[in-house]
Amino acid sequence: MTDLDQTTTRRDITDALFTALERRHEVLDAIVEADDRAAAVDAIAELLGKSHLGAEAILGMSFYQLTKDRRRAIQAELEDLNSALTFTLAERPASSGDTLDLRPFSPSEDADLFRVRTDDQGSAGDGSGAPAGDLDAEIAAAAHRVDDEEAVWLVAVEEGAKVGLVMAELHDGEVDVRIWISPDHRKKGLGMAALRKSRSDMAAYFPGVPMVVRAPSS
Repeated sequence: MTDLDQTTTRRDITDALFTALERRHEVLDAIVEADDRAAAVDAIAELLGKSHLGAEAILGMSFYQLTKDRRRAIQAELEDLNSALTFTLAERPASSGDTLDLRPFSPSEDADLFRVRTDDQGSAGDGSGAPAGDLDAEIAAAAHRVDDEEAVWLVAVEEGAKVGLVMAELHDGEVDVRIWISPDHRKKGLGMAALRKSRSDMAAYFPGVPMVVRAPSS
């Protein structure tokens, strides 16, 4: 996880906790009315307008965090985190990852997206930094690397629209991960969301291998 990813995640959680403490009576009512844990998380997220990650943190709060000193500590932490980041979840709602999905790249269905990425980046898709080559040949080579478990290409999908790519290549015992978001969908937090979502996928595809993020283009 990058430093920015850690800071953003912590700020989302702290912001959710602080808001929940300010509206603790409404939050308690929402929890009491929920049928189960999943329903409680959904209800809290909708009530407060926070991410599901933040809602999970709220549901896991200990009673001692309701005391005045802990509320002041949470507020102070939130102020520190706000000063460290230039955007909020409200400004980049997609950064929570709640509405983003990742699926495997399809050579036949997603060639158009790879073409947009290549036109935008001007480099090969294998992460070598070499100039872009023939698109069909690059896609075929990528499919071969995926079959050999040396690469994983994923398509980022937001509300049914293909918005970017997560491209991971195994090199020298590390997984180089590159995040690319289409120019039409940038400045919404989708790069951060794709990075968050991809961590579990990379751990499943490359168990025990360190993940290195190479300058996300988001």
